[in-house]
Amino acid sequence: MSPAILLSFIIGYFLVLMVISYLTSRKSSDNDTFFVANRNSKWYLVAFGMIGTALSGVTFISVPGKVGAPSGDQFAYFQFVLGNAAGFVIIATVLLPLYYRMKLTSIYSYIEHALGTWSYKTAAAIFLLSRTIGSSFRLYLVVIVLQKFIFDSYHIPFWVTVLICLALIWSYTFKGGLKTIIITDSLQTFFLVLSVFLSIYFICRSLDMNIFQAAEAIKNSSYSKIFFLEDFMSSHFHLSKQFLGGLFITVGMTGLDQDLMQKNLSLSNIKEAQKNMFSFTGVFVVINIFFLSVGALLYMYAVKNGITVEKTDYLYPTIALNYLGLVPAMVFMLGLTAATFATTDSALTALTTSFCVDFLGFNKRSDTNSKKMVNVRHWVHIAFSGLMFLTIIAFNALNNDAVVTAIFKVASYTYGPLLGLYSFGLFMSKRQVNDKLVPFICLISPAVCYFLSTDSKELLGGYVFDNELIIVNGLITFVGLWVTSKKKNTEAEITLVNS
Repeated sequence: MSPAILLSFIIGYFLVLMVISYLTSRKSSDNDTFFVANRNSKWYLVAFGMIGTALSGVTFISVPGKVGAPSGDQFAYFQFVLGNAAGFVIIATVLLPLYYRMKLTSIYSYIEHALGTWSYKTAAAIFLLSRTIGSSFRLYLVVIVLQKFIFDSYHIPFWVTVLICLALIWSYTFKGGLKTIIITDSLQTFFLVLSVFLSIYFICRSLDMNIFQAAEAIKNSSYSKIFFLEDFMSSHFHLSKQFLGGLFITVGMTGLDQDLMQKNLSLSNIKEAQKNMFSFTGVFVVINIFFLSVGALLYMYAVKNGITVEKTDYLYPTIALNYLGLVPAMVFMLGLTAATFATTDSALTALTTSFCVDFLGFNKRSDTNSKKMVNVRHWVHIAFSGLMFLTIIAFNALNNDAVVTAIFKVASYTYGPLLGLYSFGLFMSKRQVNDKLVPFICLISPAVCYFLSTDSKELLGGYVFDNELIIVNGLITFVGLWVTSKKKNTEAEITLVNS
C-alpha cells in the first residue's frame, strides 16, 4: 500500500478525534471534567468504549498470531478470557461499591484510609510506573509499524514519529480529558470491532467461503482446541493456570488500575457502573472469540498461499497489508490504530489524574477547578507525554526483544503488590500495618516472584509458572503486611471499609 495513502488515512483519523475533542470540551474543560467527566457519563458509552481500552494493539496483532504458533496455543487464550470475565464480575460486585461509597476520584485514595500514607503513595507509584511502561511498550510496537510502512518512505527519524504520535494524542486529550476519552474511545472501539468483522469477511472471501462454512472450517481445524487439561506441572496452557491467572490479572490490572476504573467512576451511581461492567464483560468475551477466529482463518489462508513469517505477530499485518488488497489493508490499519490509541490516550489521562490527585492533592483543595490548578494539570499532562516519549526512545535504543519483553514483564509483576495491599485493607481491617515498611515489602514481592518464575522448574519439581504468578505475588505482599502489622488498639481506628 502507498505510504501516502496510509499517511492521509492517519491524518484524517486524528482530525476526526480533534473535532470530537473540541465539541466535548468547548463548554467545560475544568479538572472535574478532565478527571471524572463531571460524573454524568452514559453507561452504554463507557461500556462500549472500555473494549477499545482493554484491547491494545498488542492484542490486536498477537492474539490472532498465537492461534497457530508452534507452541500449540490454538484457542487456549479463551481460557484466560473466561478468567477475565470472572474477574470483571468481582470488580463489579466488590470493588466498585467500595469506590462509590467513598466517592473516590483516584482509586488509590482508598489505601490511604485503609493502610496509611506511605502505603497510599506506594500504590499510586506502582500504578504510575506500571502504566507508563505498559502503555509506552504498546505504543512502541505500533510506532514501529507506522515507521516501517509510512515514515521511512519520507526519511523521517523514529524519534520524530514517536513525537508526532504523542503530540496527536495530547492534542485531543489535554482539555476534555476523560469526557473526551469516553466519546473517542467509543468511536475507536467501533472502528476496532468493525475491522475484526471486515477482516473475517475479506479472508472468507479470499478462501471462497461464506461465514457458515468458515465457522465449520474453524471448528474442524487443528487450531480450535479451547480447553487444555493435561500437563498441569509444565504446560502454560492448563485450564486452571489460564483461568486463575486471567481472574487475578483482571482484578489487579483492571480493578486496581486507575485507567479503566476512572471511566467507571465517571458514572452517576453504582447501579449505572455495575450495568456498565456487566455489559462490557459480555461484549469483551464475544469480541475475543472473533479475534481467535481471525487467527484461525489467517493460518488457513497462509497455508493455502504458502505464506510464512518470522514471528507470529507478523502474520496479521503481512497478510492484511500485502495480500488481501487496498480496502482490507485500510481496515487493518483502522483497527490497529484504534486499538492502540484508545489504550494510550486513556492511559495518559489516567496517569495525569493519578499524579494530580495522589501526589499533588487536588482532591483535598477547595480551588481544584481554578485557572491555576487547571494550568498545573496541563503541565502534568505534558510531563507524562514527555516521559512516555523518553520511555519509547529507550525501548528502541535497547533494540533487544528479550530485554524489552523482560522490562514489560517486570512491570506486570507490580500489580501483584496492589492485590496484596487491597486484600489486606479489605480483609484485615482490624490490623495496623507498619506503614513505612510497605514500600520495601512491595519491592521485595515482585523481585521474589521474578526469581521464582525463572527457577521454578528446579525449585518446584518441574512446575512452570504462567499468569497465575500474580496470585503468588499478591500473597507474598499480603503475608509481608501481616507479619509486620499489629492489632489495632481501639474500635475508632477501624477503617472505613467496615463502616
